[in-house]
Amino acid sequence: MDMNSFSPLMPTSPLSMINQYKFEDEPDSKDLFITVDNPESHITTIETFITYRVTTKTSRGEFDSSEFEVRRRYQDFLWLKGKLEEAHPTLIIPPLPEKFIMKGMVERFNDDFIETRRKALHKFLNRIADHPTLTFNEDFKVFLTAQAWELSSHKKQGPGLLSRMGQTVRAVASSVRGVKNRPEEFTEMNDYVGTFSQEINLIDKISHRIYKEEKEYFEEMKEYGPVYTWWSASEEDLVDSLKGVASCIDKCCKATERRIVDLSETLLPVVHEYVLYSEILMLTEEIGKLEDKVECANNALKADWDRWKQNMQNDIKLAFADMAEKNISYYEQCLATWESFLTTQTDLRLEEISEDKP
Repeated sequence: MDMNSFSPLMPTSPLSMINQYKFEDEPDSKDLFITVDNPESHITTIETFITYRVTTKTSRGEFDSSEFEVRRRYQDFLWLKGKLEEAHPTLIIPPLPEKFIMKGMVERFNDDFIETRRKALHKFLNRIADHPTLTFNEDFKVFLTAQAWELSSHKKQGPGLLSRMGQTVRAVASSVRGVKNRPEEFTEMNDYVGTFSQEINLIDKISHRIYKEEKEYFEEMKEYGPVYTWWSASEEDLVDSLKGVASCIDKCCKATERRIVDLSETLLPVVHEYVLYSEILMLTEEIGKLEDKVECANNALKADWDRWKQNMQNDIKLAFADMAEKNISYYEQCLATWESFLTTQTDLRLEEISEDKP
């Protein structure tokens, strides 16, 4: 038997836990679909930058067409976020990915960096599209539909009424910073945010450290397996066993590579997004001090806080369930690989004993 070619039967993975989740706040219908893809590099005498294709499909009557395709760079996304913060100072605006290096994972303009950013920008726009208030923001509509020259012209316009209202709300917040009798709900929010920020940042830090160590382990595994193959060339009596071990290591190495990809695509982005959210949530401290002067602002923040918290819990549950399923699959594959090798070795040993008998 060629020990380098055995194919262990992998155990059937348990039913996906992710499919068992059904959340009450999932929308029954959606009328705005946004995709961010097709990154392109642009090099000028002044700078190098990436643009992304933003495709929008909608059935909303306020749009002039049912489909739009524009190209946007990171600065355009940054502009949109700023406009949303101006117009809706009491709402929780989704975070953007960092402008430069992301936790040291990849270099700027590296393919991995560009793809990581693309996914984050895609998530950013869809968070806005799914928000009951932000989705109808006029600047958001312009961002999705205007051609480059139209967007540039729109950016040059002065702040509108909503922006001026937002600045007024911030001014009021600053003027009453010393108020002590804040609504109890905001004290609870701030306590929650403080704990949440501390824990999510710690999980993010450790998760990235694990990711780095997994990559280092994978690189070691790639060098480890071939050693047994080379050794088998000089050990005639051990050739099957050595090639078998090499094959097992190779299969486990491939499973590890898939696990690393899964970690970078499922858990890490979700955790890091909420690290960025935790920085934004300090806004509750400011809005909580407005008290009766802007009671409507308090109510708006309370409603958005409840919505954000439910979404966060759903996202974290899904990410953890996905991580658990991927880990189960990984260990099942490695276990089946080594069990198959052990069975084969036992059979070979029994054959040798049988042959030795007179």
